Amino acid sequence: MSLDSLSLENRLLAALAPWRSAPAWRVALSGGLDSSVLLHLLVQLARREVLPPIFAIHVHHGLQAVADAWPEHCQRFCDALGVRLRIERVRVRDGASLERAAREARYAAFTAMLGEGECLLTGQHRDDQAETVLFRLFRGAGVRGLAGMSACRPLGAGLLLRPLLDISRSELERYARTHGLSWVEDPSNARDDYDRNYLRNRVLPVITRRWPAAGDTIARAAEHLTEANDLLAELAQADLAAADQQAHYRGMPLPSLAIGPLASLSESRQRNALRHWLASLALLPDSAHWAGWRDLRDARADAEPVWRLADGELRRANGRLWWLANAWLAFVPRTQPWTDASRSLVLPGNGALHFEGEPPTGLLEVRYRQGGEVMALPGRGRRDLKRLLNEAGIPAFLRSRLPLLWRADELLGVALLQDLRAGESPSWTLCWVPPTNDSGLS
Repeated sequence: MSLDSLSLENRLLAALAPWRSAPAWRVALSGGLDSSVLLHLLVQLARREVLPPIFAIHVHHGLQAVADAWPEHCQRFCDALGVRLRIERVRVRDGASLERAAREARYAAFTAMLGEGECLLTGQHRDDQAETVLFRLFRGAGVRGLAGMSACRPLGAGLLLRPLLDISRSELERYARTHGLSWVEDPSNARDDYDRNYLRNRVLPVITRRWPAAGDTIARAAEHLTEANDLLAELAQADLAAADQQAHYRGMPLPSLAIGPLASLSESRQRNALRHWLASLALLPDSAHWAGWRDLRDARADAEPVWRLADGELRRANGRLWWLANAWLAFVPRTQPWTDASRSLVLPGNGALHFEGEPPTGLLEVRYRQGGEVMALPGRGRRDLKRLLNEAGIPAFLRSRLPLLWRADELLGVALLQDLRAGESPSWTLCWVPPTNDSGLS
C-alpha cells in the first residue's frame, strides 16, 4: 500500500472516530469519483479496524438517459467490494430548480432509510466546500451560510457525516487511479448554465491559477466561520432562554418567545436569536423581510400584526411571539356530530376529543366559534364566551380552532378549558388531545 493511500485511510479514520460505535455506516454511492473512493477506503479500513457494518445506497432519479446505467455500475462496484447495495428509485417533483428538487428527493430517500443512530456518509470534499462557500457568498449569505457544509448534522433518526471535507479532489483522483477504480461521470456537470457548475468549471480554476492554495484557504476560512457561528449559537441559546423559549402551549405544539426580553437586546442580537429559533421551523427570511420582525416588536399591545414567512407566519399575542406553521393555518373548522360519547371523537386535522367521567346525555355536536356565543355556568350565570376566553388568556389566533361542545342550542363545554362546563353538577370533563404534527418543528 502506498503512503498516500495509508495517509488517506488514517485521515478518514480520524474524521470518523466519534462514530465508530454507530449501528451502521451507510454510504451514499452515486457512482462518481468521490463516493466511490469513500466506499473503497472504508472497505480497506474494515480489513484492519473494527468498524460498524458498511452498506451502500444508490438513489436513482431517472432524470437523464445516461443515468439508467449507473445502478448497474454501482452494483458491480459493490459486488467487487463485498458490500450490500440498496438501490432506491425516486420521483423528482417539478419546480423552478431541478438541482434543488433532485437533492430534496435524494435526501428524503436517505432519511427514510436511516435507522436510529445510523450514519449516512457522503463524499463531499474540500473542493466542494470551497465551491459551496463561494456560491453562498455570491448569494449574500451570512456567517451561518459562509461556514459551508458541516462535517456532521442530524438527519432523520441518525446523522449525516461528511468525512472527506479536508481532502482535495486531486487526492481522491490519485487514490482512484492508484487502485484502478472506475467511476461514472455525470454529463450535466459540464453544463455551465448551472451556477455551481459555472463556479466549478470557470471560476475556481481561474482563482487557483492565481492562488494555488485557494481551496485550502477557503476551507480554512469556512472553519473560522464555523467557530464564529458556534459562538453566535451559544449567545442565541442564552438569549432564547432569557426570552422564555417554549415549544408548547397547554399541550399544543405552538413554539413561542416572550417579546420583552428580546426587545431589550440590540438589533443584531435580536436577529441572531430569532435566526437560531426559526432555523428548525422555517426557511430563514432574507434581509429585506426582517422589517416584519420590527413591525411585530413595535406594534401596539392591542394590535394583531402578522409576519408572513415561506413556511408559516409569526403572530404577536399576550406579550409573546408565536409561530404558526402552514399546516396549522390550513385547518378548516367543520361542525361534527358526536354520536357515541363513550368513544373518542377524531377531529380531522384537529386532534381528538374524549370524556372523562359520565358524558352528558342527548344529541351532542362539536362546532367552532362564530361569534356571540353565550355559556351558562354554575354559580356564574350566563357569560359571553369571548369574555371567558379573554379571562383565560387564550390568544386570539387560537380561538377559532378550539372545539366547542354543543347540545342543540346549549354550549356545554370548551376544549382546553376544562373548568368551563355547563350544568348544575357536571359529572364529566371534556378532554382534548390537540394535533401534534403541524407545528413545523423539525
